[in-house]
Amino acid sequence: MTTLLISPRAREHIAAVDQWWRANRLGAPELFVSALEVAFERLAANPFAGPRYLGLAAVPAGSVELRRILIRRCRYHIYYHFDPELDRVEVLAVWHTSRGRGPRLG
Repeated sequence: MTTLLISPRAREHIAAVDQWWRANRLGAPELFVSALEVAFERLAANPFAGPRYLGLAAVPAGSVELRRILIRRCRYHIYYHFDPELDRVEVLAVWHTSRGRGPRLG
């Protein structure tokens, strides 16, 4: 199975979202974490699950093939890239769909 790495920036995003979710979604405080785990399992099993994402000017052209996958139940995108030579997915950001722009990754 593909190795999954989570960047320090993505870890910060996840921690902030989890804290907010637990404080504001009292009816389902574990939903974000459980949905995130399912999405990570999906990425490890199928790194091409998310479509290519071309919306970030901060990522130099040709440097990585950026992809994103949607966690529908929570409305967060996971931004990641897959290195097929190393069989490794690196999660770069977790970002809410309502923000109107993608995260800065440069």
